Amino acid sequence: MILSVLQVAAVAVIAFYLVRWRIAAGRRNAQTWNSLLARLRPDWSGRDLSEHFLWKEGLSATPEDAWQRMEGAKGLWAMHQNARVMLEMADFAARNSDGVDRLLVETLRSDAIQIRLLVMVALVKYAFTQASEGVRVNAFRAAQMYTGMAARMTQLLQDHAALVVPDFVAAM
Repeated sequence: MILSVLQVAAVAVIAFYLVRWRIAAGRRNAQTWNSLLARLRPDWSGRDLSEHFLWKEGLSATPEDAWQRMEGAKGLWAMHQNARVMLEMADFAARNSDGVDRLLVETLRSDAIQIRLLVMVALVKYAFTQASEGVRVNAFRAAQMYTGMAARMTQLLQDHAALVVPDFVAAM
């Protein structure tokens, strides 16, 4: 009797998850470019992290300096959210353009996942140890990847949708 109830419950949970996943996929596919741009965090920008933000990879700051410029946990959380949006932008570009470099899109996806992971590790460490050296180093690595991802996203847009580059630059 208990085994039957557990089986029914497991099937119900899996069915619920699959329905939610399908609804989320439908919403994601129905998004417009402007709705994606609107989801980028307007209250924080990575421009302070690099002199050539959006145009060239790399930071012009030390880990301590980057921590101050990104405003600590606030900047980390903004990078976490913006990485997800840029991942969806890369998917949008891949769906809506025939000539998109698939390797570049896969690199953007990989970067977004790594940024989100690094940020979560840094935030967990920050919750337990405040701004220790390990937190600042993880934040610095996330910021480095973030500026690289933003530069690659700009390159993708310049190559395939040059008209939207000014909107992207303004939103970042």
